[in-house]
Amino acid sequence: MTIVRVALPLPLPQVFDYAASDASAADIGRCVKVPFGRGERSGLIVALDAEAEVDLARLKTVHHIQRDVPPLPADWLELVAFVARYYHAPIGEVVALALPPGLRRADGVSGEDEDPLLEIAPVGHAALGAARRPSKALALLQALAQDVAPWRRSVIREREGGEAVGELLRRGWLGVAVDEAQRRGTTGVLPALTDEQDSAVRAILQTGEGFRTWLLQGVTGSGKTEVYLRLAEQMLSQGRQVLMLVPEIALTPQLERRVAQRFAAANVVSLHSGLADGARSRGFVQALSGHADIVLGTRLAVFAPLPRLGLILVDEEHDASYKQQEGVRYSARDVAVWRGRQRDVPVVLGSATPSLETWYHARAERYALQVLNQRAVAASMPTVRCIDVRRLKLDEGLSPGLKAAIEQRLARGEQSLVFLNRRGYAPVLSCPSCGWVSRCPHCSANLVVHLADRRLRCHHCGCDGGIPHACPSCGNQDIQPFGRGTQRIEARLAELFPQARVLRVDRDAARTRKQWESLLATIAEGGADILVGTQMMAKGHDFPKLTLVGVVGADASLHAADFRAPERLFQQLMQVGGRAGRGTLPGEVLIQTEYPAHPLYLHLARHDFDAFARMELQERRSAGFPPFTYQAMLRADAPALDDAVEFLRHARRLAEERAPEGLRIYDPVPMRMTRLARRERAQLLVEADQRGVLQGFLAGWVALLYCQRTARELRWQLDVDPLEV
Repeated sequence: MTIVRVALPLPLPQVFDYAASDASAADIGRCVKVPFGRGERSGLIVALDAEAEVDLARLKTVHHIQRDVPPLPADWLELVAFVARYYHAPIGEVVALALPPGLRRADGVSGEDEDPLLEIAPVGHAALGAARRPSKALALLQALAQDVAPWRRSVIREREGGEAVGELLRRGWLGVAVDEAQRRGTTGVLPALTDEQDSAVRAILQTGEGFRTWLLQGVTGSGKTEVYLRLAEQMLSQGRQVLMLVPEIALTPQLERRVAQRFAAANVVSLHSGLADGARSRGFVQALSGHADIVLGTRLAVFAPLPRLGLILVDEEHDASYKQQEGVRYSARDVAVWRGRQRDVPVVLGSATPSLETWYHARAERYALQVLNQRAVAASMPTVRCIDVRRLKLDEGLSPGLKAAIEQRLARGEQSLVFLNRRGYAPVLSCPSCGWVSRCPHCSANLVVHLADRRLRCHHCGCDGGIPHACPSCGNQDIQPFGRGTQRIEARLAELFPQARVLRVDRDAARTRKQWESLLATIAEGGADILVGTQMMAKGHDFPKLTLVGVVGADASLHAADFRAPERLFQQLMQVGGRAGRGTLPGEVLIQTEYPAHPLYLHLARHDFDAFARMELQERRSAGFPPFTYQAMLRADAPALDDAVEFLRHARRLAEERAPEGLRIYDPVPMRMTRLARRERAQLLVEADQRGVLQGFLAGWVALLYCQRTARELRWQLDVDPLEV
């Protein structure tokens, strides 16, 4: 019997020993089904051992080892081990997060939808002409070179030495055959690069192979995507694989099409949570087996196993979506940088408004920097102007200046976007007689009015109910919505401009990928004159006829408690403003504000992100905020707030007993949204000036926390490098 160590998706920082009669070292990295308690669990073999941690007679036997897909390689196991170690999460939970559901369950998963036609790839022809040591793979390749291509994979397997076909695919020496139509599609005229784009591509490629992190800081519309594609093209020509990360699923269809059109002969695989389990598992296995040339996906795609990895691209690297906010709270951007170092490949972080941490690293020369200051198509950046609304009477949040600007665009046949990052009709329903407001019964939040389907909804826990006809408290029938959301702005614009086609673009209007693609197609085809959108419209979209962006309600973020709020506001406004004037028509951005002289708006009007970043970093240095300190947040939640706070107080006492010099431990406090989904939440902040000091402390502290006996209803989580404080 062989002893196998299995990582199971349990909130326990350990692996479990099982006995297997037919296991060998080749099974490390394979998924298994094992008995656990009275049932069965799926896990991953992470090691073999000669001795068990329990009596051999007590060891249970593995039920099933999945051998119909290649085992996960050693570098992938090292990757999940790093994530578990740095974010102090159980390795079984990290493995469960990283694997697609079908593979995780140890079900039969195939990475192939059909028996493809294969041919020798350019890198394979190069291998034939080079002096190489004899191998089964090379012998098979030499034999294939004597025949007329292409060949079915099943046919190659039947040849002498055909078992090496998988190795040929993993090395990129064989690829899927390209028909003549596809060949013609790949030889089209590429767009001419600007001098800045060409300089960036050359600089990144001329550094040669090896790890280096690059910040590609380019203004909106400067053609960062074209730089990505030129870099990917070079890697594919060398038989390497490319990993391309985007922050949101909504951005993948447009980028998917562009990548597929550019690389018609390549196998482009998408990986994101919006895929069906089978499709996600197939894509993962294609990446693992080396069949996928480009993996395009959201944060979970950072875990795709890529044996021929040559380049990692992270688009909109500043986006908060790269940080997982539940379960294992990892940052896909930071994991991508670590993975680039692990695999010794370059990493390119792209953004018009990089995170201040990334910007700081670039200025400190930890990251190499390439800047794109000029737009690729448009002649100039849009004009940014503030509308002082302190003495203006607003019409459902719309100033006279913004309405006049929209009317001008309608007369010229151009498109306008009114940006308000708040969906629904109104943030709250209230009774002016007794003061009742539509509070969520489960959260410290209000129920939002959705007038289109006459519902009150909580945007945090999903609580849903009908709009009452009278005040539930006093019976007054004159209850009113207060504040405004996208639905209310949409309704008012339809009244003001009855001849215009008004289209709302938010999560309520685009719940599915099909609805989202339909909205984008309508906008691109000129089927809408006025758009009303949330942050879904802020990045990644090119609409040549869109020349005006009007921003409503931006000031709220100026007074937020979170020290990152100004950074996020500047990024959001610069990104959404960048949608205007991306074609040949000039663009304009109008920001309604009560603080037109605020430094944030002044820097925005000059499109000067660097000046804003310097100002913000100086304030953070004075206050002792990241990136000048390193933080971890311990959060606890329970049905009663006292229980959560008491656990954190106990955790603080444990921390004080072993705190090294340079560590600061703060008092536990209720979270800003104290109640969420019927649970009360509190938090405890720990920080240090050096990452090593914090990480060394956390390792021992978390081990102690796992040993504490807690109430069944209490839950706790550790968030390393939290984005929200």
